[in-house]
Amino acid sequence: MKSNSILRIVGLTGVLAAAAACVRYIPKPISAPGSLDSFESRRLDTPELREFLLASGEVKDWPPAAWDLKALTLAAFYFHPDMDVARAQWGVARAGRITAGERPNPSLNPSLGYNSTSPISEVTPWIPEIALEIPLEVAGKRGFRVAVARQASEAARWNILSSAWEVRSRLRGALLELYAAERAATLQSERLKLQTEIVRILEVQKSAGEVSTYDVTQARIALGSIRLETLETARAAEEARAKIAAALGLPRNALEGAPFSFDAFRSLSPDFPEGEVRRQALLNRSDLLAALSEYDAGQSVLRLEIAKQYPDLRIGPGYQLDQTANKWTIGLAFDLPILSRNKGPIAEAEARRTELAARFLALQAKALGELDAAVADCRAALLKARVADELSAALIRQEASAVRRREAGEISTLELTGVRLELNAGALAGLEMLVKAQEAIGRLETAIQCPLDGKDWIFTKTPARSGTGQEKKND
Repeated sequence: MKSNSILRIVGLTGVLAAAAACVRYIPKPISAPGSLDSFESRRLDTPELREFLLASGEVKDWPPAAWDLKALTLAAFYFHPDMDVARAQWGVARAGRITAGERPNPSLNPSLGYNSTSPISEVTPWIPEIALEIPLEVAGKRGFRVAVARQASEAARWNILSSAWEVRSRLRGALLELYAAERAATLQSERLKLQTEIVRILEVQKSAGEVSTYDVTQARIALGSIRLETLETARAAEEARAKIAAALGLPRNALEGAPFSFDAFRSLSPDFPEGEVRRQALLNRSDLLAALSEYDAGQSVLRLEIAKQYPDLRIGPGYQLDQTANKWTIGLAFDLPILSRNKGPIAEAEARRTELAARFLALQAKALGELDAAVADCRAALLKARVADELSAALIRQEASAVRRREAGEISTLELTGVRLELNAGALAGLEMLVKAQEAIGRLETAIQCPLDGKDWIFTKTPARSGTGQEKKND
C-alpha cells in the first residue's frame, strides 16, 4: 500500500509540474475598422518615433528642423508595414530555433492488471504497473536540426535588410520627385513672369504697329502652355507627397506642415571606382547573403536526413506491483532499418541542395548584371548632368553680357527678357538632367545596397522598433 501511495504522489506531482509549465493563450484580435483608425492616427511627431530616432544616433534634435532622407528613412523603418512583416518572419524563424532544440519527451504508460485466479481473501488480485519510455536521439540529429533552424533564422534576418532597402528605394524616389516638382515650380514661376512680360511688350509694340498679331498670338500660346505646365507641376508635387506618405507607411495628412530637406539631391556624388562598387555589392547585398544562409541550411538538412538512417533508441524501465511483490524491468527498443533506409528523403535533400546552389549562382549573376547596367547608366547620367551644368554656366555668362548690352542701349528689353527666358529653359533642362542622374545614383545604391558616400548607417545603426519583441541580438 505504501508503494501505491508513492506512485500516486509521483503521478500527481508530474501532472502539476506539466500544468504549471504550459504557455497560456493570450488573444489579440484585430479588425479592419480598428486597424484603419490606428493607421489614420499615425503622425511624425509621436513620442515613440522620437525615442526610435534618437536611439539610432542619426537624429540629434527633436523635432528635426527639416526631414532629410536619413531621418525619413528611419521613420519608414519604424512605420512601414513591410518592415513589420520582415521582422515578424524573423521572429518566426527564431522561434523555430527553440523548436529545433527541444528534446523529445519521455512517455509514461501506466496499466492495471487483474489476476482472477488469486483468492481475494488471501491477496489482492489487482496488479498495478507503470512503464517509462525514454527516447534517445543518435547520430547528432538534434544538432543538425538546430543548425538548420539557425541558418534559416540568419536568412530571415538578411531579408529584413532587403526589405529595408526596398523601403528606402521607394522613399528616395518619392522624395526626389517632390524635390524635382518643387524646384520646377519655382523655375516655372519665374518663366511665367518672363513670358507675361514678353506678351505685355509685344502688345505694346503691336499697338504701335511694330509687330504683327501673329507674333502676339504665338507669345500668348506660349504663356498658356507655361500656365498648364505650372498646374501639372503642382499636381506632380501633390502626387509626390502622397508617394512619400505611402513610402513611410503614413496617411497623407500626417505630412501636413512637415518641412523637407533636399540636400541629398542638390549635388552629385564624385566619380566612383567600379571595382570597389562590385566588391561592395558582393559583400553587402542582403539577398545574396540570405541565399548563402539558405544553402547552408540545405546542407544541414542533407546531413540530418543522412543521420536519420540510424534508428533512435528507446529505453523503457518499468515497475510492477505483482500482488505485494515488487518487480522491476528494463527494456530497449529501436526501429529495424530493413524496409526503409531513408533513401528517399536523402535524395530529396541532395536535389534541394543542388537547387539552392543553382538559385544562388543565378541570383549572383542577376545581381552583377543589374550592377553593370546601373554603373553604365549612372556614368552616362552623371556625364549628361555635367554637360548641362556647363551649358547653364554659359547661359549665365550670356545673360550677364546681355545685361551689360542693355545698359549700353545695344539691345532692347524684349531681347534681354528673351535671353533670361532662355536661361530659365536651360535651368529646367539642367534640373531634368540632375534628376535623372540622381535616379541613376539611387538605382546604383540599391544594386550595391550601400550609399555611394560610404556611410553604411542603414546597416549598423538601425534599431529594432520598440514594443515588437524583435530587438536585435547576436545570434
